Amino acid sequence: MKKLMLILSAGLLLLPTLALADDAPISEISYVLNTFSFLVMGILVMWMAAGFAMLEAGLVRSKNVATICLKNISLFGIAGILFYVVGYNLMYANVDGGFMGSFGLWSADDTAALAGDYAGGYSAASDWFFQMVFCGAACSVVSGCVAERIKLWGFLAFCVILTGFIYPIQGSWGWGGGWLAEMGFSDYAGSTIVHSVGGWAALTGAIILGARKGKYDKSGRVNPLPGSNIPMATLGTFILWMGWYGFNGGSVLALGDAASAIEMSNVMVNTNMAACGGMIAAMLLVQIMYKKVDVTMALNGALAGLVSITAGPATPSLGAAVLIGAVGGILAVLAVPFFDKLKIDDVVGALSVHLVCGIWGTMAVPITDPEASFFTQFVGVAATAAFVIVTSAIAWLVLKYTIGIRVSEEEEMLGCDSTEIGMEAYPDFQRVSIGGSSGISGYTGSR
Repeated sequence: MKKLMLILSAGLLLLPTLALADDAPISEISYVLNTFSFLVMGILVMWMAAGFAMLEAGLVRSKNVATICLKNISLFGIAGILFYVVGYNLMYANVDGGFMGSFGLWSADDTAALAGDYAGGYSAASDWFFQMVFCGAACSVVSGCVAERIKLWGFLAFCVILTGFIYPIQGSWGWGGGWLAEMGFSDYAGSTIVHSVGGWAALTGAIILGARKGKYDKSGRVNPLPGSNIPMATLGTFILWMGWYGFNGGSVLALGDAASAIEMSNVMVNTNMAACGGMIAAMLLVQIMYKKVDVTMALNGALAGLVSITAGPATPSLGAAVLIGAVGGILAVLAVPFFDKLKIDDVVGALSVHLVCGIWGTMAVPITDPEASFFTQFVGVAATAAFVIVTSAIAWLVLKYTIGIRVSEEEEMLGCDSTEIGMEAYPDFQRVSIGGSSGISGYTGSR
């Protein structure tokens, strides 16, 4: 029996080697592995939706937690439906170097693979799923920035526009074979195409909405409005960090050969090291500037490092990845008081992390990738900014003067949980007002 088991084990180990003698099995194996990679990495990116929900739930006040949870899960549902109805085809169908794809429902066509032709490389449905979860991630960026004063249905109506039209049209320029791709624009996993797009949309929304009541006084001083649950925000950051391995690693877009496996490994390790660099740099800078370290800045520092490496995670060395992430962490710390001086109320620091570091990450690509051009990268950043700012502003303003986007002052004071959805996240807790505030004056006002 022992000899039989050894023979069987040896035979199983030889199966991949035997398959190398026949072209068809190799192609099928690659097809299966590529499809598997898209599905598993897509699941990790979907897991980031939970990370966004927990991070934002921890950083908003307790009277708005249930509402922010509802927004995060519902926007993901909207992204899925809109990306099926119109988004995927606008992003990928018949772009051909132009400015957008074609309108129409997406449909899978795997008939060639079922007939034994694996030239497509992967299942069509696995590709759609992987691309769809990225669309949802872009929309999640907006949610936390405009929290605590935006109407539920006004926000969700904007999500329809962002996921169905704004995101896929600009995405077609770089990832769909559009005009930016023709120029050589490089954005590996979406520092600009995903994160900055969400950031620009959030910025226009925050400006048009205005700040939360009591956030800034008449002299411009920032009044901190601390979040409800730091452990929850920390959990959300860990979930996002983990999901980012799928975000960047899956963007290799293949796992059917050794070169792709090696590239995926390098991408994941660089992703991790950039997050480490961003977090430590943010902590050190805050300690120097304010003599204390705020947990939320450490969390956002890690996320800043992740956003920064997303545009080019395949080419840096480990040391370069740490430095790219560290610069992102520093920029995030400095950006928070900058937006506060402009009285742009960003509840969770989304603009500092996703917008600012998305720009930095995109412009940093040529530092480690000799095939990338600073000029082309700048064109991509500027064109995306112009398009998203204009289209988002139009969308926000139309919604403002039709269905409305901001809750009343009384509803804001009572909290969106009780006034918008009639359900509180912590019904057994009694809110009390106490003197003083937590956090460090000067930058925690955006929390």
